[in-house]
Order: sequence, then structure tokens, then C-alpha cells
Amino acid sequence: MTSDEQLGWLSPDELRTFRAFNRAWEAAAAHLDADMERETDLPRTYFDILWRLRRAPDRSLRMSRLAEITHSKSSRITHAIGRLEADGLVRREVPPGDRRGWLAVLTDEGLRRVEQAAPVYARSVRERVLTPLTNQQRRQLTAIGEALLACLEPEALVSSGDKEQAATP
Repeated sequence: MTSDEQLGWLSPDELRTFRAFNRAWEAAAAHLDADMERETDLPRTYFDILWRLRRAPDRSLRMSRLAEITHSKSSRITHAIGRLEADGLVRREVPPGDRRGWLAVLTDEGLRRVEQAAPVYARSVRERVLTPLTNQQRRQLTAIGEALLACLEPEALVSSGDKEQAATP
């Protein structure tokens, strides 16, 4: 049998660090999901879509862009938008002068619904993620998150002119 070291496996310290990070985020996400479902009857992933549309120019985004910024496959976004459309929260439109794709557009009802859900999401984030941390730990978590993003997805780092990214949950 090959040893963990020979396999290039994580050291105990590396494994502890990764597990703490991964398990903490999974637990936080599960609580956020449950809070949103229970109090708004809106899955957190759908809230995320609606919130991004709320912050987008003209409350609309190309479906392909929505898939990209939510780290979703096109088929998942199509399904989600279909469900949101059936509930009257979003409508699909062909972009003016460009028939290559679709826009997802937030309806007035969708705007009302996402603004109603926003305080629930904010309270849940505060309660589940921010309040248990000291101010120093929050600053450290911010630095850690930004360092990981700089390596993994630099375009996701917030820039002063990127309103869409700066305002997303």
C-alpha cells in the first residue's frame, strides 16, 4: 500500500485547514438555504439570480452572462429562469438588434419579491457568518477570500467601477 505522503496527499495541517474552511462554508450555506426557503419561499440560488438582475442595467442580463456570474451551467440557468418566469418574477426577451441569445429581465413583481427577501438574506448572513467572528477575524476572512479569488478568479475581485459584482450576494 502506498503511503499518503507518497501519494502527495495533504499534510494533517493542510487537511485541517481545508476541512475547516470547506465544512464551515457548507454549514453556513445550508443554514442560509434553510432560512431563505423557510422565510421567503425563495431558494437562495433564485434570490441570487433576482438580486443580480436587480443590480444590472435595465434590470436585465444575457442568460449566458447570468450563467457565467452565478457559476451555473446554461441548462441550470434556463431551468431557473423558467421557474422564475412561471412565477412572474422574470421574463425572457430577445436583445434588441441581436437574436443570438436571450435576456432575463426582472419584472416589477420580481423586484418587489427580491427586495422583500433581501433583509432575510442579510440577517441570515449576519447571524450565520459575520456575528460569530470578531472584527479582526472578519478582516482576516476578507483578506483570505480576496487572496483566493486573486488566484482562482481574478475577474471576480470587486473593482470600483463594477457595480454588478460589488452589489451581489
